Amino acid sequence: MSKPIRILLVLAILGAAGGGAWWYLHRPKTGDELTLYGNVDLRQASLAFNGNERIAAVLVEEGDIVRAGQVLARLDTSRLKPQVAQAEAALASQKAVLLKLRNGTRPEEIEQARSNLNSARADYVNASAQYERRRNLSAASVSQQELDIARASAEMANARLAVAKSALDLALVGPRIEDIKQAEAQVQASEAQLALIQQQLVDAELKAPFEAIVRSRLMEPGEMASPMRPVFSVAERSTKWVRSYVPEPKLGHIRPGERTQVISDSFPDKPLDGWIGFISPVAEFTPKTVQTEDLRTSLVYEVRVFVEDPADVLRLGMPATVRLLPGAEPKAVPQNADGKPQT
Repeated sequence: MSKPIRILLVLAILGAAGGGAWWYLHRPKTGDELTLYGNVDLRQASLAFNGNERIAAVLVEEGDIVRAGQVLARLDTSRLKPQVAQAEAALASQKAVLLKLRNGTRPEEIEQARSNLNSARADYVNASAQYERRRNLSAASVSQQELDIARASAEMANARLAVAKSALDLALVGPRIEDIKQAEAQVQASEAQLALIQQQLVDAELKAPFEAIVRSRLMEPGEMASPMRPVFSVAERSTKWVRSYVPEPKLGHIRPGERTQVISDSFPDKPLDGWIGFISPVAEFTPKTVQTEDLRTSLVYEVRVFVEDPADVLRLGMPATVRLLPGAEPKAVPQNADGKPQT
């Protein structure tokens, strides 16, 4: 075969291959094929302190990966710690009062009350005897004033006897049930106050609610924190999805759990496995940031395509292409109590 013929044959083969490749890339799509376009989204949370105090320390930086329960920042606790000590002392005092009431009167106190009663009885007997002697004497021997003084002394001794007898009776009976209940209630109130202050001390540490990456550090040490001012914005790493939009005519071609491939511009040769997890029941106009083959003015439905990203290559806001795999086994989508797919 001559050289010109070989060249012509090679050119023909290359032309056929190029034409085949162009046709494959620009071939008309069948009704079962659907490509979606969107952006990567993550579950995000704004973390704020549950109290009003100055920030003492901020322990992480933007971009740090934090684990669940890790301390991210601390408040100044110089005023909380004395309040805890004060509440602990008040609780100890109330418990001592309650214990005293529950134990009742000590034997020594009963003996003391009995001795006071005996002394009061002896005084009364003596005062009564003196009054009777003066009363039996003639008017010439005892004046009316001395007789009145003796009678008053006897009455006062009788009153002291009654008081001593009542004191002994109370010592023998012990404290009232109502007093014990009141002391118990005061102990419970002191315990609740202590628990509240201790919880405020715990809340002085801002902890990560889940494993996440710190996206924004919004406050610095020395600033006044409050529940209305977030200190951090964090994003969960385990759950990622592509927020995309499906035109109304294509809505019937997708279903929850349908398998997909997610392709990013950074790694076009490394598609990630995914599945359709949520299809919005409400139509909306296509956002300007979404590129589709249809007109932007057409109504579309939001779709969330969840992605398995073990290597953590997807980033928040990254553009992604979603290709549906109609023949693949669908993924079981968890459902709520009402039978609807979880979002």
